[in-house]
Amino acid sequence: IIRVQSPEGVKRITATKRETVATFLKKVAKEFGFRNNGFAVYTNRNRTGEITASQNKSLNLLKIKHGDMLFLYPSSPAGSSSETMDTSGSQGLRPQGAPQVVEDEIDQYLIKQDGKIYRNRDQQLCHHSPLGKCVHCVPLEPFDEDYLNHLEPPVKHMSFHAYIRKLTGGADKGKFVALENISCKIKSGCEGHPPWPEGICTKCQPSAITLNRQKYRHVDNIMFENHTIADRFLDFWRKTGNQHLGYLYGRYTEHKDIPLGIRAEVAAIYEPPQIGTQNSLEILDDPKAEVVDEIAAKLGLRKVGWIFTDLVSEDTRKGTVRYTRNKDTYYLSAEECITAGHFQNQQPNICRLSPDGHFGSKFVTVVATGGPDNQVHFEGYQVSNQCMALVRDECLLPCRDAPELGYAKESSSEQYVPDVFYKDIDKFGNEITQLARPLPVEYLIIDITTTFPKDPVYTFSISPNPFPIENRDVLGETQDFHSLATYLSHNTSSIFLDIISDFHLLLFLVTNEVMPLRDSISLLLEAVRTKNEELAQTWKKSEQWATIEQLCS
Repeated sequence: IIRVQSPEGVKRITATKRETVATFLKKVAKEFGFRNNGFAVYTNRNRTGEITASQNKSLNLLKIKHGDMLFLYPSSPAGSSSETMDTSGSQGLRPQGAPQVVEDEIDQYLIKQDGKIYRNRDQQLCHHSPLGKCVHCVPLEPFDEDYLNHLEPPVKHMSFHAYIRKLTGGADKGKFVALENISCKIKSGCEGHPPWPEGICTKCQPSAITLNRQKYRHVDNIMFENHTIADRFLDFWRKTGNQHLGYLYGRYTEHKDIPLGIRAEVAAIYEPPQIGTQNSLEILDDPKAEVVDEIAAKLGLRKVGWIFTDLVSEDTRKGTVRYTRNKDTYYLSAEECITAGHFQNQQPNICRLSPDGHFGSKFVTVVATGGPDNQVHFEGYQVSNQCMALVRDECLLPCRDAPELGYAKESSSEQYVPDVFYKDIDKFGNEITQLARPLPVEYLIIDITTTFPKDPVYTFSISPNPFPIENRDVLGETQDFHSLATYLSHNTSSIFLDIISDFHLLLFLVTNEVMPLRDSISLLLEAVRTKNEELAQTWKKSEQWATIEQLCS
């Protein structure tokens, strides 16, 4: 028996004295799960006396005997199939069994950042030299709760990357950290008993869930690039009085007001087919959904969230609206939480620390509703990862008569539902655990500040006579070549990029039924993305644009 020590531990390998070195090294490779000779074995710990694969040398010749200790070192991290983690510190942490995934650009950028909160020397409390540090001026960690609570306004939720730093910041550098996705389903493949509802055991039964306030959030701020985006969306409600819904397209950037924060920047709103009334919304199937995502990706954008209105006019002369969503009613109804959970499950957040390769979501929810001053306010939210799991596994229902209450389903012969609890304070001030039937939905909500910048940003050009928005046939605003001809006659700028740089116009060019340009528009989308007028002029000279101009005339 020969002992082989590696960074993953010691393993014992059985061999004979006359066995060749090549045969022995094959056994080592098999035992440690290596392939392509991605390792080297040495007789000494300091990497001297390397044992090379040889068909004519035996272990006896190399004076390796029973009980000897050899030392194995991987020659490259990629050589090991059972690699637990990269040992270069918290940058390359990956739990055992986690798949190799490519995270979003913003995540890759924040992983490399220091994230510490640097403080100046305190004139009164610091009694050391300018180069020294003490408890009053040493840099704080990005997850420091006292610091976050003393910001103006206070921050209740640390950023997701600060939360990861907290998990991976101990003495073990997060060696055993794995962000597990909650499951509310019975584990399959349990053979010791008949399947549910005839039988269940502790191995396959999902754990009970106690709802807690999530300490972190995946997005820390939502910012509309300019007021025009929101105003054009609200125009539908102003003209019809019916509620409306849209998908937010934009990008994720760094939010510098919070350590390691992420901001969702909204550049455009796409309005899918829907039926809206004064108090309800129904989303219809959208045959163009994939094309919209494809065009957005070529423009450097992605779907970052959804927005809907909940507005009731109070005084039409003053233009005021009712303040209906507050602490005495609700901020999000149970139905809205379930819809948000559904969307968040469709857009998971790619994460290297999760065995599934994804954890939570960066998809946000924005509500346009009346504020305390009876003006239209935009409120941003996400639902917690616990809510996402309950929605994904179909365990959460809305209450018919109370929008602020959800209801955890009861187990039936078709579906086992784990018990869901939440903690509350009774009339005597004691903390009690309640069964979530019914369940106040504030346990599932995370609020996100929603802002407009002081200096507006314009990914797409703004025109006083804009091109009509899609799916607004109810208003008599249709996207056709007649409306395109009108738009082109009103916008006679010599800079072609200014005319064509409109998200809704680009969608029309790709999706219209008369002359769809799906295959030949990539050059124009690249010109809009990079704001390159020469490239746009090159595309303007193509036969496609000439045909479109003919159709307009």
